[in-house]
Formats: sequence, structure tokens, C-alpha cells
Amino acid sequence: MKVILLEDVEKVGARGEVVTVKNGFGRNYLIPKGLARLATASAIKHQEELMRQASRRISQEREGALEIARQLEKEEIVIGVSVGEENRIFGTITNQQVAVELASRGYTLDRRKIELDDEIRLTGVYSATVKVHPEVTATVKIRVEPKVEAETV
Repeated sequence: MKVILLEDVEKVGARGEVVTVKNGFGRNYLIPKGLARLATASAIKHQEELMRQASRRISQEREGALEIARQLEKEEIVIGVSVGEENRIFGTITNQQVAVELASRGYTLDRRKIELDDEIRLTGVYSATVKVHPEVTATVKIRVEPKVEAETV
């Protein structure tokens, strides 16, 4: 029996594939659970059209992500922090702080997609890797400077 998989099925195939399975497995398990549907000629044509549309959408998302990555590569984030002796900062700079700074510049990125290359505990210039898309990453420069405090008279 030929079926079109609607979901990834372990040891059978990936979503969208047309696979041949035993009649009982298809009729009693895959189709009732909504994991597959019968592969008729019209269903195969419909699935091919869906795959074509999905591929077009994915390529458009990738192009948009590449443009965002190019813009991010040009950015330099400046974070002002309180420092102690030997330019050591109190605490560390986190990916959350980088995400907030990027959000203030108009980039809406999840903090979990920002990966700091080093632990930031001193002032200086560092880099962070931002995963914009599953296939696209960008490197952002982070400059950590002592916070300038206003003097009171």
C-alpha cells in the first residue's frame, strides 16, 4: 500500500514522502492516527504542490534571514556596566542583555538564539553568534565599557 506521510514516522520516512508500507500497518495504524493518507494520483499531485510551495516559502525566509544577518554583521552593541578593580565587571553580560539591546535597535530575536562566544567578565570587545535562521548565523560585536556616572556637586 502506498501512503503519503503527514508526519515524520520513525523507521518509515519523513513528512511529505510517498512510501510503501504493509496493508495492515497503513490501514490499522498510520491512517487512523492521522500520520498518513492513501496515495492516490490526485493526493500525490496535491502533495507535490504543497512541497513546492513550502520550498518557495523556505527560500524566501532564508533570503530575509540573510539580509538580517548582513545588517547584524554591521552592528556594534555598546553595553555600559559598573566596574571594579582591573576593569572587572560586577556579574557577567548575558545573552538576555544582548537581546534587549538588539530589540532597542529594532531586531526581534529570541535570547536563546544568541550565543556568547566567551564569558564576558571584563571590559573590552567580544563577539556573539546569532542564529537568525536554521541555516543562517551572524556575528555581532559587543563592546563592554565602564558606565559613565553623572557627578553630583
